[in-house]
Amino acid sequence: MEVKLETLCEAETEELGMRIGEQLFPGAVIYLDGELGAGKTVFARGIARGIGVNTPITSPTFILLQQHQGQLPFYHFDLYRLDHEDDLYEIGLDECLDGKGVSLIEWAGKFSEYLHWPALSVTIKNLGADRRQILLRAEEEPYLQIVQGLTTGR
Repeated sequence: MEVKLETLCEAETEELGMRIGEQLFPGAVIYLDGELGAGKTVFARGIARGIGVNTPITSPTFILLQQHQGQLPFYHFDLYRLDHEDDLYEIGLDECLDGKGVSLIEWAGKFSEYLHWPALSVTIKNLGADRRQILLRAEEEPYLQIVQGLTTGR
């Protein structure tokens, strides 16, 4: 299932992330892609708020992984600076994805051959000013239910 949504400002992008975050569960995975400056970190901040994280969410580009605690652990990965699949093992990606928290992976598309976990895939496109197009893709439960809930208002 694929759904395209549009947000008109940063607050709406974060709110959409929060609505999704409120529905996440232990072991949930989100693959997040979009060009530089598309709003990935704003969306990630919303996901974190949705699972009860109160610490600041910033772009982890130079850190590769930021861990936060909310109602569930939140693992915020940024794969932008990685070049090889072996790097994923070194940062402990597979351990977090098999864990009890929520894992959000920015620039997941760089390693799509390796990332085979069931996930909610999100692609954000900058439409100018603060407008964003957000494409949500889900193939398996319970991610399908999350996407359906967003489109039906549940």
